[in-house]
Amino acid sequence: MVGMMQNGVSGWYARLDRCLADRNKQIDIWLSTWEQSLKSFQPIAALLPEDWPTLPANLLTDPGHVLDHLLARHDAESDGRSPRGAHPTPPRLADAVIASEMRETLINPKKPVQQSNFLMSNLPPGFRQHVEQLNLPVASQENEMDNEAEAAAVEEGRRTLSGIPLPVADTATGGGLFHARLIRRHADAHDEADAEIKKDDTRRFFSNIQLLDIDPLVVQSTKARLLLESIRHELVSFGPETPGKISRKEMETLLDEGVQQGDALQGEWPWSQQPRLVLTNPPWLRIKDRFRGMEDGSRLRKELGEQLRALQDNNKPRFSTMRGNVNLYRLFIERSLQILEEGGRLRMVAPDSLLREQSSHPLRELLVMEHAWTQVWAIEEANLLFPGMTQGVVVLGITADGDRTNLMIHGPITRSDLRRDGEGLSSRVPVFELKDERWTSWARDTWAVPRLPRDRIERKYTLEVLDRLALLPRLSDATHPLTTNERQVRVRVGEIDQTAHAKFIETWVKGKRSRPFIRGVHFSENEDGEVFIRHPAFRTDIPSRASERQLAMWIGDHHPRFGPRLACQAIVNAHQERRLRWAVIPEGSVLGNSVNHIELHQEIQDRLVSEHDNLENGLNWLCEHLNNDDLDEWARAWAANNNVNNYELEMLPLELPEAFPQISSVTN
Repeated sequence: MVGMMQNGVSGWYARLDRCLADRNKQIDIWLSTWEQSLKSFQPIAALLPEDWPTLPANLLTDPGHVLDHLLARHDAESDGRSPRGAHPTPPRLADAVIASEMRETLINPKKPVQQSNFLMSNLPPGFRQHVEQLNLPVASQENEMDNEAEAAAVEEGRRTLSGIPLPVADTATGGGLFHARLIRRHADAHDEADAEIKKDDTRRFFSNIQLLDIDPLVVQSTKARLLLESIRHELVSFGPETPGKISRKEMETLLDEGVQQGDALQGEWPWSQQPRLVLTNPPWLRIKDRFRGMEDGSRLRKELGEQLRALQDNNKPRFSTMRGNVNLYRLFIERSLQILEEGGRLRMVAPDSLLREQSSHPLRELLVMEHAWTQVWAIEEANLLFPGMTQGVVVLGITADGDRTNLMIHGPITRSDLRRDGEGLSSRVPVFELKDERWTSWARDTWAVPRLPRDRIERKYTLEVLDRLALLPRLSDATHPLTTNERQVRVRVGEIDQTAHAKFIETWVKGKRSRPFIRGVHFSENEDGEVFIRHPAFRTDIPSRASERQLAMWIGDHHPRFGPRLACQAIVNAHQERRLRWAVIPEGSVLGNSVNHIELHQEIQDRLVSEHDNLENGLNWLCEHLNNDDLDEWARAWAANNNVNNYELEMLPLELPEAFPQISSVTN
């Protein structure tokens, strides 16, 4: 979470890197200073080395969060990425997720609850009769049985008195944030409890933690962090055991057992007991981006892919969803569900592209068919929670090996909706129950989850659009009106890769060799919402330094020449009102790879010409229907990210007027 943080925090980590580049030393100094601060009751800022940059006020309250940032930057650099792209889990989000999975506390405070002296007989007869009619619940035999079962679960080590399901695990520890926040929750619950009960429950908790990470620095840092968090929250003493606190030595022994180094994806789970709850935010990293910048990175990436594909359990591939350009977080979802006990819960933070991108279809199918995918927390404006991040975030709730159920979509969620109590979310957050029948109709068995607006009226409109358009054939279907003699519509990316052919793309200068080079930036709208191409080849009102003039001329090979084409912007600004901007590209233009275009077979073109006199008129007619507002609403609901993908366009339920001649898919 760097780069755009508020209140002066953004540059502190970069200034620290300039002052001390060694990440291991940074972390070691921070942890030792934190411990010194707890011993001396002095603020950390007063104890840090003098050459360290001044600590912003925002970083003084939670020393663990600074460690999360330092470790996130360390992970990014280890993968060959920029530390500016490091985004640790916000504590506020971790607290909300934890609250939603907590069991009811069984702790009785030391002070007895003050009993009311008010008697029913003191009420007037009319009021007394009304209260009796309410039939208020009393402690039933069923409630007593539930309490007995929960008390037995405590004795069996399956939960704490404070309400934490046990064992509780993290398959990609990354600093131990979730367990650090559990420590705080546990301490708060025992605030007024008996000292010996508190101590026994703390032992129970730390005897049933399971944190695994592949990086030895992360493992050692997490052990130190959880120890200091426990001391800070008065669960552990610096020295021998004291009332309400276990000793430091015992805690260190428990952490050695509960926090281990290992590879959750390729190795075996090192604990014999299966976890009941996994809380994790694994790496969001494609295999092809791993080891970037390293001398033998290409070989390492290839070896990693081969190793992961070769893994088997009981003669079956460990990762059944490992297809295409694999992102590691998908493998962590599948692996975490294998590790959990039957009926155990997985709560994972992941990019929201998982809900809609085509490459995640096999994973979504696994979650629906083999587990109980119960919850989605949709956080679209993630930059308000993860400063600097543009990717939306989702929190998944899945019951391992559970019975198939309807999916509850919570959101869009804002930062202010997150709670440390109750179900973890404000009651203001809209909830939508996505039932199988509707889901299948909308997503055609791909189990994609649509993006729904928060506003009630907007949401109603979106749902109406989804219900109506889902019944129509899709653009590339054999049954679509445009399909001619089994020739279907296809969508292609622009013919020129802007990076690979940069030397042939120049600023626009009118001349004989100049051919218009069309990029996504050239798609624009007027005040009436009409889409047009704003390019200096076709307009004279573009200022000399405007972005539309830069990289607007193709000087490379003039062949092949293309006729007029129907194209769509392929990269969309996140705040752009319309997602789809279709326009007819004049003949002779060259398209960059930030533009998609429709490929129409000659037989389809002939039909358009016969109906509209020439191809350009036919394309303009088709363009009007593609720029339909309902179709744009559909596209926004199914958008996986800011890229408008080919498959997304091919799956558009484009509706054409009944006057358009219907052509059989067999004969003309």
